[in-house]
Order: sequence, then structure tokens, then C-alpha cells
Amino acid sequence: TVSVLIFCIGLAGVLTRRNPLVILLCLELMLNAANLALVTFANMHGGEAGQIFALIVMVVAACEVTVGLGLIVAISRRNLPVDVDELHELNG
Repeated sequence: TVSVLIFCIGLAGVLTRRNPLVILLCLELMLNAANLALVTFANMHGGEAGQIFALIVMVVAACEVTVGLGLIVAISRRNLPVDVDELHELNG
């Protein structure tokens, strides 16, 4: 139930916020909720597969943060609008 609650908070943040940094933080909440559920199910059923998948999700989350923060820095350096709705593309 805690995992579902955290996932719903993250989903609500992704759907309602327009700042890309807040959207990234909410995506991290959603990934952490999935990790919590995977580790809990692995603990309940006695297998290590859920913990291995949780490690894979953590690697994906780290990659997502790296790419996302790089994009946000590139957007802010070019003085483009940081609002997700106003940003259409990042021209080179």
C-alpha cells in the first residue's frame, strides 16, 4: 500500500506540474515505488529476482536523471522557456 501511495503521488506530480525538474523528481518517486514493490514481493516469495530487477530499475533511474538534468542545463543555458508546454524542441 505504501508503494501504491508513493506511485500515485509521483503520477499526480507528473500530470499536474509543468517544471521539468519537478517532473524528473516525480518520475524518481514512481521508480522508487516500483523498487519498493519489487523488493517487497521478492521478500515475500523468497526469491532474489525482484531484487535484481530493483537494481536494474535503479540503473535506469540514474541514467534518466543524468540525461534529464543535462537537458535542463542545456535548455537554461540557451535561455529557452523552462515550461514543458512552451518548449517544443532543443535546436543545435
